[in-house]
Formats: sequence, C-alpha cells, structure tokens
Amino acid sequence: MNLPPVILASASPRRVELLRHVVFRFKVLPSDVPESGHEHFTPREIALLNAYRKARAVAKRFPDSLVIGADTVVALGTTLFAKPRNKRDACRMLGELEGRTHEVLTGVCLLHLRGHRQSVFAEQTAVRFLSLTEAKIRSYVERVHTLDKAGAYAIQEEGESIVDSIAGSYTNVVGLPVERLREELRQWAVAAEFESARI
Repeated sequence: MNLPPVILASASPRRVELLRHVVFRFKVLPSDVPESGHEHFTPREIALLNAYRKARAVAKRFPDSLVIGADTVVALGTTLFAKPRNKRDACRMLGELEGRTHEVLTGVCLLHLRGHRQSVFAEQTAVRFLSLTEAKIRSYVERVHTLDKAGAYAIQEEGESIVDSIAGSYTNVVGLPVERLREELRQWAVAAEFESARI
C-alpha cells in the first residue's frame, strides 16, 4: 500500500503486534493524552473521542505521518469497565460480567495533518462470558495480568477459561480491528494514488 510514514500512537504491545499484520513498517510513539470517560457520552463516542485525541496529539508533532490512534472500551449496557485499580477491583469486574453478554468497542482514528485527511470509525464485538465461580475468577486474576486491560481480561490470554462466545471481530477484542483497519488503509492508499495522478 502506498501510504505516508505510519505512526501508531499507542504503547500497547497487543496493538503493535496486530498492526504488523497490516502495515510492514511503522513507528510506535505513544500518546500521553489522558483517556476521557465523560458520563454524558455513549461507549462508542468515548472510544472515538479518545482515539482521535491520541492520534491528534502525536500528529501535531509529526504532521507528515499517517498517525493511528485507538481506544478500546468494555461496556455492559451503559456501564463502562475501565482498567481495574487492583486485583480486588478486577475480581469485581469479572464478577459483574460473568454469565452475561457485554460489548467491546474499539475506536480508531487515522489522521494525516499535512494532507488534511482523517478517518474515524469504531468496531463492536459482543462477548459472552461463561458462568464463573468466585474461585475461577480469582484464579484467572492470579494467572493473567489484568490491571492494564479494560474489563480486567484479555481474550488472548487464557480467554477460553472465561469466554463462552463472541459475535464479531476477535482482533477487535484484543485491541485493534485488523479486518476493518486493513480495508480503511487500502481505501486511503487508493485515494492517495488518485490524488497523485491528478497532480
């Protein structure tokens, strides 16, 4: 794909690994923008807003690059499940999610300031948890580092012990909707080639 230099505005090792499936070369420059959780916004709006803010913070320093910002939120209805404060909080979250279906939404922003181009989108995946005992929840929290993960779980780390089923993109739950991102970048590259042909 004919793209400007790509920067991933995230320190997440999961997103870095997923982006390697889409873009051959890119830099990783995490954004230091604090994530917003405004109570009057929907989970989708929060994911989109945070993705945009992360991308813009980095793009202002590197306007010639195509910056990718992303934010993943876990929601049960209108209740958001952020990163747990400690293991006790992680157990509480998993206890509220057990046996129920929740939504994982990842907002993504593609931003190229020099080219005055922007694309913002969100993918949503429904995740149903197994019925879990307190002992199984504690065991999962002890085995998996959950404190840096929204909803206190990682589907790619022993997810089979807590997840019953998903409907939608698996990579979206991990942190980056690879299928949708690949298509968006392909459209971006086609548009760039069209503009070059016109000049």
